Amino acid sequence: MSKTADSGKTGPEQTSSVEQYLVKDPERFALNLARMVEQAGKAASAWAEPREKGDLRDSVSEPMTDMVKTFSKLTEYWLSDPSRALEAQTRLFSGYMNVWANAIQRIGAGDQPAASDVAPDKGDKRFQDPEWGNNAFFDFLKQAYLVTSRWANDLVEHAEGLDEHTRHKAGFYVKQISNAISPSNFILTNPELFRETVATNGENLVRGMKMLAEDIQAGHGDLKLRQADYSQFEVGRNMAMTPGKVVGRSDVAEIIQYEPTTETVLKRPLLICPPWINKFYILDLNPQKSFIRWAVEQGHTVFVISWINPDERHRLKNWEAYIREGLQYGLDTVQAATGESEINAIGYCVGGTLLAAALALLAQEGDERIKSVTFFTTQVDFTYAGDLKVFVDEDQIAALEQSMRGRGYLEGNKMATAFNMLRSGDLIWPYVVNNYMRGKDPLPFDLLYWNADSTRMSAANHSYYLRNCYLENNLSQGRMELAGHTISLQDITIPVYNLAAREDHIAPALSVFLGCKYFGGPVDYVMAGSGHIAGVVNPPAQNKYQYWTSGKPVGDFGEWIAKAKENPGSWWPHWQSWIAAKDDRRVPARKPGEHTPVLGDAPGTFVKVRV
Repeated sequence: MSKTADSGKTGPEQTSSVEQYLVKDPERFALNLARMVEQAGKAASAWAEPREKGDLRDSVSEPMTDMVKTFSKLTEYWLSDPSRALEAQTRLFSGYMNVWANAIQRIGAGDQPAASDVAPDKGDKRFQDPEWGNNAFFDFLKQAYLVTSRWANDLVEHAEGLDEHTRHKAGFYVKQISNAISPSNFILTNPELFRETVATNGENLVRGMKMLAEDIQAGHGDLKLRQADYSQFEVGRNMAMTPGKVVGRSDVAEIIQYEPTTETVLKRPLLICPPWINKFYILDLNPQKSFIRWAVEQGHTVFVISWINPDERHRLKNWEAYIREGLQYGLDTVQAATGESEINAIGYCVGGTLLAAALALLAQEGDERIKSVTFFTTQVDFTYAGDLKVFVDEDQIAALEQSMRGRGYLEGNKMATAFNMLRSGDLIWPYVVNNYMRGKDPLPFDLLYWNADSTRMSAANHSYYLRNCYLENNLSQGRMELAGHTISLQDITIPVYNLAAREDHIAPALSVFLGCKYFGGPVDYVMAGSGHIAGVVNPPAQNKYQYWTSGKPVGDFGEWIAKAKENPGSWWPHWQSWIAAKDDRRVPARKPGEHTPVLGDAPGTFVKVRV
């Protein structure tokens, strides 16, 4: 939010006057409130209609039940000992007394801001408006909220005897509730929203309710929160623009081969296996950010798997199907198109996890075409798998499997919501405030367009992934069963380039580091700056962030970081040098369609299916 309201007033005179909070045109304000109620009715109708028709079943009860169970265990710990309960209550009461003392001090100082140790964390953008400090009422609300939310977080951190999974879930749920009840999220408790509502006589609320109704309709009864102006983007027009052809198509994947831009290319072609949880064009957002285009310019013959956006027909497509009809089919297509039996491979996120499992399976079956593998923010061991583990236990997976049984897939917006909740303070509540209270359209942003371009999960695939990776950790422990084999990562003896991202909340750098020890061959571990997306999609020309390199990824992770060398800029050239060191032989550039049929232009048809 901006530090000044859109009321036409700026500067000290605005923040010191009560006038900014008084309605100037009561009649117009009342009319707009009536219009807001009308739009709210449309939103309620959009929500209720699919439920009345039986097209949509609410699944809110399952996560709510899990949250209540989790908080019950937390409450049991604090109430089981009277002295412990008294201590917790005393700490909260002491915090409130501090807030009250600050308020009294302000009165004595003529409403001037007083020094306070109850201040927002550095980087907290919710309380940037001057009125959070200049106005005694809003300052009191802010401090009371911060004291309460920090106290609740402390209850989780200091609850001894809780198992780690319960503690993790309790901390996650506390964070979600704290973000939701922030006074910055409500009109009467947010000075900027209050001023804007008064200045526009409530027209912002009319626009906001209209947008809410539209977003519920777009979600077919569920809220599909808009995070960007999507009208500015179109896949194939100004996104996923690298020239290429679709040279293969199976039930689950299209294989895209990209046009060369160099006269000679590396002898080993490159096959990229992206996640099916998102669409592949995160690696080809636009010409300036495209890893695919950059790899082509370095002399790679690049092939990419574009996964199907599954529907009822794919309910039984499991991991073996995705390996056979996706990865292995991709290898067959690459070999047919280039004549090469030695291939470099990249896997991103869950696409990398699938690739690791496939490599272990193919090693047992004698398929040795992949000669080097690169993993982007990929977990093979799920002991420290980040906040997504909050959603994974037997009860939650069983409930999810039951909900997928009807249609044979998980709705795309369910997974998108889960990812947004991992950073709800950045990806949910700022847009709720901007869209539905300020009534403003979000700005165009290619990354958030991609983030909202959801994909479904086939029931068999998703269930297998959650159970074998997050719940049972079978892959790293040598217990995963695929195609009649019990696979082991020790069978992967080819060179591994294992990229993590320092601030990754989906595949934590620690988790990626610990996974290195399970491979049977040499592993180069590299840690990029930033997070799960920006840490990977970091073109050298932007000269942003940094990456760390060090010795073998063994021992204590903290010690590895302490000894690591920090390198400025993108890790992409470092990876290119690593690839070239394995085999830098060159051959004349290969063009799509020379040895395989052309089924269409890149980016293909599968990626354009929206949900």
